[in-house]
Amino acid sequence: MSEENLFSDLEVRITEAMARCPKGVSNKTLLEAIPSMSTAQLVEILNKLISQDKIQILSKGKQLVYMLKDQKATKKCSSTDVEENLVFQAVERAGNNGVSSKDLKFSCNLPQAQITKILKGLEGKKLIKCVVSTSKKKVFMLFDLEPSHSITGGTFYSGQEFESEFVDVLSEQCYRYLLQNKTVAEKLTDPISQRNASFKSSKDICTYINGLKISKVQLSVQDIETVLEALIYDAKLEKSITMNTPAKGSENLYRVTKPLVSSVGLMRMPCGVCHVFKDCHKGGIISPSTCVYMKEWLEF
Repeated sequence: MSEENLFSDLEVRITEAMARCPKGVSNKTLLEAIPSMSTAQLVEILNKLISQDKIQILSKGKQLVYMLKDQKATKKCSSTDVEENLVFQAVERAGNNGVSSKDLKFSCNLPQAQITKILKGLEGKKLIKCVVSTSKKKVFMLFDLEPSHSITGGTFYSGQEFESEFVDVLSEQCYRYLLQNKTVAEKLTDPISQRNASFKSSKDICTYINGLKISKVQLSVQDIETVLEALIYDAKLEKSITMNTPAKGSENLYRVTKPLVSSVGLMRMPCGVCHVFKDCHKGGIISPSTCVYMKEWLEF
């Protein structure tokens, strides 16, 4: 086979591999799928496909992935303005991570004022959009793309605000679910079976939480594991990793645990963290006899 035919064959096989993975495929996966292909050949073919506007580069975590473009659905910049096309292509290459106007100035080698004017024009045509990241930095990306988690901060962010109350609700529901599961498991007589039954996989927990409909968006297993890890740090849960078949890989399991050391009553006494402790005395405005925190502690 000639070098030209070999190159063409590899290109077909690469596009076929991408078609089988609509959510994107990494360099490593492509090289594993086509063992006869070298890294240099892969880079050359990917660059060609990018220049032909057939694929796009996206970022998933710390990894870059390549995805076939829907040639019918993808909006094009049909302007005859060379500078406008140059800026549009730079925004397109940035994928769902976006690119700032300052970075566009250097990559396109155009004055900042011209970059700003072109960006406003492209926004008006709904070809690109401006997104404000959690670091309050404005970046631009194609209009139809969903911003990456590195931009939005992930599921637990609304705009630039961390949804702490939402996370607290999720934590409470996850803990309650695992606590109920532990209660059921304790009815078993065999200690080993009891321990094994007290664990639940993060996938099972995710299915349960999504079933409660307490989130406006579908939560992923990774989202739930983030919440569960926080509960582990609070010494409320313990984690176990089980190995399944090579195809399924490992699975994270969680269960309610008892703290190694339980705090004594004196350690929970509110006076130790009270900011007005020095002004507290019998008969005063602030007094132990009228302190609601002291009352709660005594009733505990």
